[in-house]
Amino acid sequence: MASVAEAQMAIAAGADAVGLVARMPSGPGCISDRLISEIAETIPPGVDSFLLTSETDPRLVVEHVLKCRASVVQLVGETSRETYVTLRKECPGVRIVQVVHVEDQSAIGQAQRASERVDAILLDSGRPNAEVPELGGTGREHDWSVSKEIVEGLAIPVFLAGGLNPENVGKAIKQVSPFGVDLCSGVRTNGVLDRTLLESFVKSVRDVDCQ
Repeated sequence: MASVAEAQMAIAAGADAVGLVARMPSGPGCISDRLISEIAETIPPGVDSFLLTSETDPRLVVEHVLKCRASVVQLVGETSRETYVTLRKECPGVRIVQVVHVEDQSAIGQAQRASERVDAILLDSGRPNAEVPELGGTGREHDWSVSKEIVEGLAIPVFLAGGLNPENVGKAIKQVSPFGVDLCSGVRTNGVLDRTLLESFVKSVRDVDCQ
């Protein structure tokens, strides 16, 4: 979300959560911590605010969460066991989502290891080891067969992200059966949240849910 207005548009369309992207090494949608906090304050009960942070040091992650006051922290890069332990101790009311970038079969083991410490996993299409790390917002699909295997092997919720749009989200849900879906560029036109695309996306999700 780039503004309070965008967050409210998403919620009105049926979003269960809004994503607030902090500073990243690359990718679209980054906003200031101050704006993240302002948007998070406007989110009504029943809708979650996700802080997407690229911080990995335990103390810096905690400071970021406390500063932005979101209900969920989404860790977009790999981090240490200490980060999870510190978050649980210092931010007990905040749920933890670990992003796993599905580049190959190694994502399965990474997701399994992380699942022991977090509340949910989010599967995305970044390239964290690229020269300029990509930690989200790529607009690319990944191998959904790997995502399906991860979903089937974990006992915690798994979100699916990466190149989703109104045209392919139904197929993605049928193939992967995720707990939820996450997107950014697939409902934007020239970088701005597009109400028509957003409503079309939500309709596609609801239609496949009904099936």
